[in-house]
Amino acid sequence: MPETIKEQTVEQLGGSGSVLVRQRRDHAEMDRLMDRYQTLVDGEDRERVLQETVQLVFSHAFAEETVLWPAVRRSVEDGYELTSRVEEEHQQINDLVADIERLSPGSPEREKKVRRAFALIRQDIRDEEDLVLPRLQEALPAAQLRRLGTAWETVRRSAPTHPHPVIPRRPPGNAVLGVPLGLYDRMRDAFGLSTSMAAVKKVFTGLAGVLVLVAAVAMRRKRR
Repeated sequence: MPETIKEQTVEQLGGSGSVLVRQRRDHAEMDRLMDRYQTLVDGEDRERVLQETVQLVFSHAFAEETVLWPAVRRSVEDGYELTSRVEEEHQQINDLVADIERLSPGSPEREKKVRRAFALIRQDIRDEEDLVLPRLQEALPAAQLRRLGTAWETVRRSAPTHPHPVIPRRPPGNAVLGVPLGLYDRMRDAFGLSTSMAAVKKVFTGLAGVLVLVAAVAMRRKRR
């Protein structure tokens, strides 16, 4: 079994641009933010750190599901089983954070869900670094890991930053839906959610549904 990526050097992982290095760097930041949240007392500071955590977790997971897990399924013998496991964890995190965003800050129920979400995020990190990513490292040369890293970073920078029940876990649906919902989320993060922004989301989601339908039709025609 390949060695966990947590203990390897940057050079062993394919260089600073490798998707493995980028993944590990995000994972370390998630751990730092979750630890920071748990040490804070001030409500405003805790909410700010929680939002930073959510934004990072969701943009990171979207880039994985759009760019990285398809590469695992193509390159690793049991890639479907490995990615199905982490996709299930992502879905559980998605559902928990959606609940958290609906509950009042500081409420006991919300804090319980935050703790559960953090535990799942930490488990997901371990599964990726110990099980999935070492297998990808074993299957691909460093140059290809760096190319994946560039694609992964490009997607992550425009990805959705909050949970959306309409986004599927796999391409092409997630890639198509991610475009309008990523734009909506980043407007929301920058300016705050208002009634007008909620209306914008409905427009973006409707547009995304049309795009998914078009993509599905195009794929059927291509297979013929």
